[in-house]
Amino acid sequence: MIRTALLSVSDKTGIVQLAQALHTLGIKLISTGGTAKLLAQEGLPVTEVASLTNFPEMLDGRVKTLHPKVHGGLLARRDSKEHMDSIAEHGIETIDLLVINLYPFTQTISQAHCSFDEAIENIDIGGPAMLRAAAKNHQDVTVLISPDDYELVLEEMRRNQNTVSFTTNLTLAKKVFAHTAQYDGAIANYLSSLDGTQDHHKRHPYPQTLHLAFERVQEMRYGENPHQSAAFYKDLNAPSGSLAHYQQLQGKELSFNNIADSDAAWECVKSISGDQAACVIIKHANPCGVAIAESAEKAYLKALQTDPTSAFGGIIALNRPCDETCATAIAKQFVEVLIAPSFT
Repeated sequence: MIRTALLSVSDKTGIVQLAQALHTLGIKLISTGGTAKLLAQEGLPVTEVASLTNFPEMLDGRVKTLHPKVHGGLLARRDSKEHMDSIAEHGIETIDLLVINLYPFTQTISQAHCSFDEAIENIDIGGPAMLRAAAKNHQDVTVLISPDDYELVLEEMRRNQNTVSFTTNLTLAKKVFAHTAQYDGAIANYLSSLDGTQDHHKRHPYPQTLHLAFERVQEMRYGENPHQSAAFYKDLNAPSGSLAHYQQLQGKELSFNNIADSDAAWECVKSISGDQAACVIIKHANPCGVAIAESAEKAYLKALQTDPTSAFGGIIALNRPCDETCATAIAKQFVEVLIAPSFT
């Protein structure tokens, strides 16, 4: 059961509403720095971490929550008499809900004039430590890193007398470890791109080590061959407009070859500039028809004329919305995948 929550966020989205809901449910609120100030301004009863630890924030805020009264409250197993006796002996109360998001390191270093000092000061230390502690002890502690999950947990607490299920806690813990791994990877990528001199603005385009993070989009019908299994993963920082952000509107589950050919078709048609409609037809990762015209339908028909035989069962990509006229023309042949910015 959740009785005490610690809230400390850089992204304040939804935090006041969450804290108000927790207060209504009778949850004690603990917070730090700017988050505590914001909640107090909203009239919420909030305990500063410094009051909990009897130790002030120090080193310009670098040390706030790195204290046994915080980490003991997060890590103590509620089903262990030894753990509970130990924290009781030291006057440590349990922390049952942790709401944290980290200093915006990636956003900071993406700014054109970000200095080395700015980057370093946006490396969060206390946040990841608390997140990992709470996620490790997920059987007893609920941990939130995204405002998208606030309402999910609140609804479950309302239904179950302030209790969150093990299944939900495990799901949230998985998110935490994926997030902290990505966060540390971004820091490692940044630091390993520096040339080691005092001129920290010189960053090598290819860092010494490269850490990438991907999330599963879907399992595929089969891999490169029908007897193989496969899944499609996307880069968590995939650029907008890339195939990683596609939305499948209808049809059967995609295969490895569908994804590979679709990516080739989409990247090819995107590269065609100008005011005219463009169509690319791909078969086995190779273009077998490319054309431009004043409409999507005419561009398709011209591309089809390039090699009608190879186009059978191919992948078609358009750089303009696919309207009814174009769709009717395409429907006259067998197509594996049709890609367009939109369909009307």
